[in-house]
Amino acid sequence: MIPRIPEAPPPEALTRAFLDALRAAGFTGELSSGDADRMVFATDNSIYRVPPQAVLFPRDTADVARAMRLLADERFRGVVLAPRGGGTGTNGQSLTAGIVLDLSRHMNRILEIDPAGRRVRVQAGVVKDQLNAALAPHGLFFAPELSTSNRATIGGMISTDASGQGSCLYGKTRDHVLELTTVLTDGTAWHSAPLEDEALRSVQRRTDLVGAVHRAVDTIQREHAAEIEAGFPRLNRCLTGYDLAHIRDGQGRFDLNSVICGAEGTLGVVTEATLNVLPIPEHVALVNLRYDSFDAALRDAGALIALGAASVETVDSKVLGLAQNDIVWEGVRAYFPEDAGRPTRGVLLVEFVGDTQAAVEASLGRLTAMLDAEGFGGRRLGYTVARGEPAVGAIWDMRKRAVGLLGNMAGEKRPIAFVEDTAVPPERLADYIAEFRALLDGAGLDYGMFGHVDAGVLHVRPAIDMKDPAQERLIREVSDGVAALTQRYGGLLWGEHGKGVRSEYSPRFFGPLYPLVQAVKAAFDPHNQLNPGKIATPPEGGALLRVDGVPTRGAADRAIPEAARAPYDTAMHCNGNGACFNWDADDAMCPSWKGTRERRHSPKGRAMLVREWLRRLGEAGVDPVAEAQALRTSPPLRGFLARLRNTLARRRGEADFSHGVKEAMDGCLACKSCTGGCPIKVNVPDFRARFLELYHGRYLRPLRHHLVAGAERVLPRASRVPRLYNAVLGSGPGRAALRAIGLVDSPPVSGIELGAELAARGVAVAAPDALRALPDAERDRSVILVQDAFTSFNETRLLLDVLDLMLALGARPWVAPFRPNGKPLHVHGLLGAFGRAAEANAAMLGELAGTGVPLVGIDPSMTLTYRAEYRDAGVKVPTVLLLQEWLAQRQGEMPQARRQAPYRLLLHCTERTNAAASPREWRAVFARHGLALEVVAAGCCGMAGTYGHEAEHRAMSEHLYGLSWKRHVAAGGDLLATGYSCRSQARRLDGVALRHPAQALLAAIRKGRGEEPVPLPRAA
Repeated sequence: MIPRIPEAPPPEALTRAFLDALRAAGFTGELSSGDADRMVFATDNSIYRVPPQAVLFPRDTADVARAMRLLADERFRGVVLAPRGGGTGTNGQSLTAGIVLDLSRHMNRILEIDPAGRRVRVQAGVVKDQLNAALAPHGLFFAPELSTSNRATIGGMISTDASGQGSCLYGKTRDHVLELTTVLTDGTAWHSAPLEDEALRSVQRRTDLVGAVHRAVDTIQREHAAEIEAGFPRLNRCLTGYDLAHIRDGQGRFDLNSVICGAEGTLGVVTEATLNVLPIPEHVALVNLRYDSFDAALRDAGALIALGAASVETVDSKVLGLAQNDIVWEGVRAYFPEDAGRPTRGVLLVEFVGDTQAAVEASLGRLTAMLDAEGFGGRRLGYTVARGEPAVGAIWDMRKRAVGLLGNMAGEKRPIAFVEDTAVPPERLADYIAEFRALLDGAGLDYGMFGHVDAGVLHVRPAIDMKDPAQERLIREVSDGVAALTQRYGGLLWGEHGKGVRSEYSPRFFGPLYPLVQAVKAAFDPHNQLNPGKIATPPEGGALLRVDGVPTRGAADRAIPEAARAPYDTAMHCNGNGACFNWDADDAMCPSWKGTRERRHSPKGRAMLVREWLRRLGEAGVDPVAEAQALRTSPPLRGFLARLRNTLARRRGEADFSHGVKEAMDGCLACKSCTGGCPIKVNVPDFRARFLELYHGRYLRPLRHHLVAGAERVLPRASRVPRLYNAVLGSGPGRAALRAIGLVDSPPVSGIELGAELAARGVAVAAPDALRALPDAERDRSVILVQDAFTSFNETRLLLDVLDLMLALGARPWVAPFRPNGKPLHVHGLLGAFGRAAEANAAMLGELAGTGVPLVGIDPSMTLTYRAEYRDAGVKVPTVLLLQEWLAQRQGEMPQARRQAPYRLLLHCTERTNAAASPREWRAVFARHGLALEVVAAGCCGMAGTYGHEAEHRAMSEHLYGLSWKRHVAAGGDLLATGYSCRSQARRLDGVALRHPAQALLAAIRKGRGEEPVPLPRAA
């Protein structure tokens, strides 16, 4: 039995004293020194792992000022602090062994939008896409683009002076910063904006830190203007942070923001920003050019840039190949056709924008005319054109996901970020990349490339297994080589993603100007307490971090025995890209993160916790694979007394790191949006189930786990006595009994006698011999409906309507004998029982599939279990089609049921993210019947199987429903939903009965034939 897993040592005495003093000072946010939070905040999107002593979650600028004032107290000179936004940095910018100041949880409000003045004021934790969604109704947008725009915060963008696609047209973040509120190390919240000389002199007369900072920075600029002018490179991606070259703006005003933007929190903590925003271009087009080599694409870029494109981007064949296996490919495949015999090995994406269609078409026409005239017999293979924001946006989404997709390469060697954003003059880029590739080839490394050729920035990520000490040493070798190469080409090592741990190269690139950079650091942070070791240190002390001198994730992971890693491989391969932190409530990705705003309740957070848990198991000498096997084969009651003792000890406050992991896992809805939406395919439900199996090998399970896990066996029996079953559950004693075991309610069984209804339709239970005995023509039109417990017994009317739809389409339906699918067992980590159920079900389905008749399921979550959980358990099962997949395959003339008003469809989260073709297939099916269908972008309904029925999750379940679904349901119209749990939630919380799309199709067909309509399901 797994022993107690010890927690890490508590925070140091100085940190504890600091936290106590901060509480006493009136800090209103949360303070956490808990083991789980510290492990989650130990990583970002870099290769490094540095657990902090504590994490602060301030509620406002006043809270930040309280922390900074205390930091200046002589008692706490040994305390260091690093601000953090979205945690998407690739160079460890926000990692610290001190205290993390997380500005994203609470400080995420858009404070003011001034459409007439084209200005917006926001808190630092606002996400870029969140801001642009709020600006869109005004026809405005915040221009700096980056691949992590759906989770990167404005504060983080300012701190790294972020930019990406389109920077040659729109510039970097600092080009759009008008004013900042920055809390300095003495606790002063300073509002900085460009100052005329008279105003500057007034500020310089102040006797506090504000005056000292303005005096020091102004003196540096005036006394060293010529050196600065000569020393700073003239690139689109010029040096970020401590930007001495722009202390005076274009109007000659003193602008302190030029040194704060890009300073990575080493000078102060940015809490608010006033930004300029721009009109959204009304028209856009994108040319997608294919090449036979990546080098050919790079060398062709110069001619295309000269045509006045808004941006020119590239991806190589490796990234393109990974995209083809991702959910994103469904929306862009038409723009990247295959060329017979000539594979695409490089792509250029050339964008044109304008306020009129004529202007865009004129620019586009110049490019396409040139391409057509020059032909495609050489290295160019062909091109396609996307017009309009939906089409262009889909392709840019694919390009954005390239960052994460590279991390999904097969094998233990994974492309990692450490030399990935170099910038050189664009005209020298192709030659530079040729030498860069030679450097990596010489080290025997595989890699992928993508980036911004118009700005001379390429993202190059070498594939290294950081768990191998020999490969980890390549970090130093490659970094030094790339730094030297980049400098020789007149470029910069950090063109986009900031310096962070790579700050050791600052003196080399700043050269004789580095002492001036140190003087700026000393003026703002004389005691080196803000994010020390990054960018610069005060002249009198402190050392810059080194790329091979900071603990890495790989070093921690190698402590996990190799055999223990394999079952948890998707957690092991999480690279921290943060796609799960998507802010959009109408995106399916990770509802528990959206509902809590707590990082441990995200796929990344859970993956990091599981890795730490496995590491500690390894230290304790425990083999989780052997333990799991023992649990699956041991009698159910074996070890009961030990589990009881451990459970009682837990209630008495026993410390065990496993409890923190369990708390994070309990918040997971097992919706599998992570599996489909994460570019790395982090599969939380899978490793959650494995963790729960082992956790409950030490601690007792709640009784409701057993009840819920047995639902698939109980429901068929309950359906025989529906009135009695429903009456008992609905009675006072029945509801009290449910509450006693942690359930708020349980769905009633339908009361429809399935056998009689099947007989009335002439539908038989499928048997292999009967199917084989059919004439060929009869077998060809046959289809087997695979039952799931919840449709068959809680929503029997839907199952019958699907059968009627099949009959209406000329098919001969059969019903497979009911067998438990096993998904509830898997969700709760009862993996031994799940394996046995899966084997039994797969054997039955295999016999039926052997007859050549297709198998079709109704509920997407249950049906997709055959493709995922069964496969992962090593159970071979034939393909069970989703209903729309079967409908889309139907040939012949379709009954027409025309109507003008479109239906609106809400997809189940699992279906939306793990069956990417579903929206297209449902639209195609409806269109074949003359019906319009709009697939609504929606998040999670909050039910997710039994999650919403559990008392501990009821409030969060309702909260999640309110984030997205409630708004869509309230909008009315003919709204449809594919998920059983989703329809149940709408009935429970809004009293609205949503139809399944099959029911809408059947009703429309019957109406077209003049038949009686299908009755709506009754609301609860």
